[in-house]
Amino acid sequence: MSEVAELAQKLKSEGGKFTAFFSSLTESQWQIEVYTEGETWTVRSVLAHFVTSERGLVKLFEQIRQGGAGAADDFSIDRYNSSQQEKTKDLAPAELIEQYEAVRGDSVNWVSGLKDEELGITGRHPFLGETVLREMIKMLYLHNQIHYRDVKKSLKN
Repeated sequence: MSEVAELAQKLKSEGGKFTAFFSSLTESQWQIEVYTEGETWTVRSVLAHFVTSERGLVKLFEQIRQGGAGAADDFSIDRYNSSQQEKTKDLAPAELIEQYEAVRGDSVNWVSGLKDEELGITGRHPFLGETVLREMIKMLYLHNQIHYRDVKKSLKN
Protein backbone atom coordinates (compact mmCIF):
# COMPACT_ATOMS: atom_id res chain seq x y z
CA MET A 1 0.00 0.00 0.00
CA SER A 2 1.34 3.44 -0.90
CA GLU A 3 1.99 6.02 1.79
CA VAL A 4 -0.80 8.19 0.39
CA ALA A 5 -3.25 5.27 0.61
CA GLU A 6 -2.15 4.57 4.21
CA LEU A 7 -2.68 8.20 5.24
CA ALA A 8 -6.10 8.30 3.55
CA GLN A 9 -7.14 5.05 5.22
CA LYS A 10 -6.03 6.32 8.63
CA LEU A 11 -8.11 9.49 8.18
CA LYS A 12 -11.11 7.48 7.00
CA SER A 13 -11.04 4.98 9.88
CA GLU A 14 -10.46 7.69 12.49
CA GLY A 15 -13.31 9.74 11.00
CA GLY A 16 -15.67 6.79 11.35
CA LYS A 17 -14.61 6.28 14.96
CA PHE A 18 -15.24 9.92 15.84
CA THR A 19 -18.58 10.02 14.02
CA ALA A 20 -19.74 6.99 16.03
CA PHE A 21 -18.48 8.52 19.27
CA PHE A 22 -20.15 11.91 18.80
CA SER A 23 -23.36 10.25 17.54
CA SER A 24 -23.60 8.30 20.81
CA LEU A 25 -23.61 11.35 23.09
CA THR A 26 -26.66 12.39 25.07
CA GLU A 27 -28.06 15.90 24.87
CA SER A 28 -26.56 16.85 28.24
CA GLN A 29 -23.10 15.52 27.34
CA TRP A 30 -22.81 18.02 24.49
CA GLN A 31 -22.78 20.85 27.06
CA ILE A 32 -20.03 19.45 29.30
CA GLU A 33 -17.07 21.79 29.55
CA VAL A 34 -13.79 20.49 28.13
CA TYR A 35 -11.60 23.60 28.20
CA THR A 36 -12.04 26.58 30.52
CA GLU A 37 -8.84 28.59 29.96
CA GLY A 38 -9.62 31.58 27.78
CA GLU A 39 -12.90 30.82 26.02
CA THR A 40 -14.89 27.95 27.48
CA TRP A 41 -15.24 25.05 25.06
CA THR A 42 -17.86 22.35 25.50
CA VAL A 43 -17.92 18.94 23.82
CA ARG A 44 -20.02 20.61 21.11
CA SER A 45 -17.34 23.30 20.67
CA VAL A 46 -14.68 20.63 20.16
CA LEU A 47 -16.64 18.99 17.34
CA ALA A 48 -17.22 22.42 15.75
CA HIS A 49 -13.45 22.92 15.98
CA PHE A 50 -12.84 19.58 14.21
CA VAL A 51 -15.07 20.75 11.35
CA THR A 52 -13.73 24.27 10.91
CA SER A 53 -10.05 23.55 11.47
CA GLU A 54 -9.97 20.61 9.06
CA ARG A 55 -11.92 22.51 6.42
CA GLY A 56 -9.44 25.39 6.60
CA LEU A 57 -6.36 23.20 6.80
CA VAL A 58 -7.14 21.12 3.73
CA LYS A 59 -7.61 24.34 1.73
CA LEU A 60 -4.22 25.47 3.04
CA PHE A 61 -2.65 22.10 2.14
CA GLU A 62 -3.93 22.41 -1.43
CA GLN A 63 -2.50 25.92 -1.66
CA ILE A 64 0.87 24.53 -0.52
CA ARG A 65 0.62 21.63 -2.98
CA GLN A 66 0.20 24.17 -5.76
CA GLY A 67 3.34 26.04 -4.71
CA GLY A 68 2.02 28.46 -2.11
CA ALA A 69 3.90 29.29 1.07
CA GLY A 70 1.20 28.21 3.53
CA ALA A 71 0.03 30.04 6.64
CA ALA A 72 1.01 33.67 7.03
CA ASP A 73 3.71 34.51 9.58
CA ASP A 74 1.23 36.57 11.60
CA PHE A 75 -1.53 33.92 11.56
CA SER A 76 -3.18 33.60 14.98
CA ILE A 77 -4.61 30.17 15.78
CA ASP A 78 -6.54 31.60 18.73
CA ARG A 79 -8.11 34.37 16.67
CA TYR A 80 -9.03 31.91 13.90
CA ASN A 81 -10.54 29.38 16.31
CA SER A 82 -12.56 32.09 18.05
CA SER A 83 -13.98 33.40 14.78
CA GLN A 84 -14.86 29.88 13.65
CA GLN A 85 -16.63 29.09 16.93
CA GLU A 86 -18.72 32.22 16.39
CA LYS A 87 -19.64 31.08 12.85
CA THR A 88 -20.81 27.65 14.05
CA LYS A 89 -22.51 28.64 17.32
CA ASP A 90 -26.05 28.06 16.01
CA LEU A 91 -25.45 24.60 14.55
CA ALA A 92 -27.06 21.67 16.35
CA PRO A 93 -24.89 18.67 17.23
CA ALA A 94 -26.52 16.59 14.47
CA GLU A 95 -25.61 19.28 11.92
CA LEU A 96 -22.02 19.33 13.19
CA ILE A 97 -21.77 15.55 12.89
CA GLU A 98 -23.06 15.78 9.32
CA GLN A 99 -20.54 18.52 8.51
CA TYR A 100 -17.73 16.56 10.15
CA GLU A 101 -18.53 13.51 8.00
CA ALA A 102 -18.52 15.69 4.86
CA VAL A 103 -15.31 17.52 5.75
CA ARG A 104 -13.50 14.29 6.65
CA GLY A 105 -14.77 12.70 3.42
CA ASP A 106 -13.35 15.67 1.48
CA SER A 107 -10.04 15.29 3.34
CA VAL A 108 -9.82 11.58 2.54
CA ASN A 109 -10.58 12.29 -1.12
CA TRP A 110 -7.98 15.08 -1.28
CA VAL A 111 -5.27 12.92 0.32
CA SER A 112 -6.20 9.98 -1.94
CA GLY A 113 -5.59 12.20 -4.96
CA LEU A 114 -2.01 13.02 -3.97
CA LYS A 115 1.07 11.43 -5.46
CA ASP A 116 3.51 9.97 -2.92
CA GLU A 117 6.19 12.46 -3.99
CA GLU A 118 3.86 15.37 -3.16
CA LEU A 119 4.00 14.39 0.51
CA GLY A 120 7.46 15.99 0.60
CA ILE A 121 6.30 19.45 -0.50
CA THR A 122 7.18 22.03 2.15
CA GLY A 123 5.02 24.85 3.43
CA ARG A 124 4.10 26.67 6.63
CA HIS A 125 1.56 24.97 8.89
CA PRO A 126 -0.20 27.28 11.40
CA PHE A 127 0.96 25.18 14.37
CA LEU A 128 3.91 23.10 13.15
CA GLY A 129 5.63 25.88 11.23
CA GLU A 130 7.75 24.91 8.20
CA THR A 131 7.19 21.24 7.44
CA VAL A 132 6.15 18.83 4.69
CA LEU A 133 2.61 17.91 3.65
CA ARG A 134 3.13 14.39 5.06
CA GLU A 135 3.48 15.81 8.59
CA MET A 136 0.59 18.22 8.09
CA ILE A 137 -1.71 15.36 7.07
CA LYS A 138 -0.61 13.27 10.06
CA MET A 139 -1.39 16.25 12.29
CA LEU A 140 -5.03 16.16 11.07
CA TYR A 141 -5.62 12.97 12.98
CA LEU A 142 -3.16 13.58 15.82
CA HIS A 143 -4.84 16.93 16.52
CA ASN A 144 -8.25 15.30 16.78
CA GLN A 145 -6.93 12.49 18.97
CA ILE A 146 -5.56 15.03 21.47
CA HIS A 147 -8.93 16.78 21.73
CA TYR A 148 -10.77 13.43 21.83
CA ARG A 149 -8.67 12.37 24.84
CA ASP A 150 -9.61 15.63 26.59
CA VAL A 151 -13.31 15.17 25.76
CA LYS A 152 -13.26 11.61 27.13
CA LYS A 153 -11.60 12.86 30.33
CA SER A 154 -14.24 15.59 30.74
CA LEU A 155 -17.07 13.10 30.26
CA LYS A 156 -15.70 10.93 33.09
CA ASN A 157 -15.68 13.82 35.59
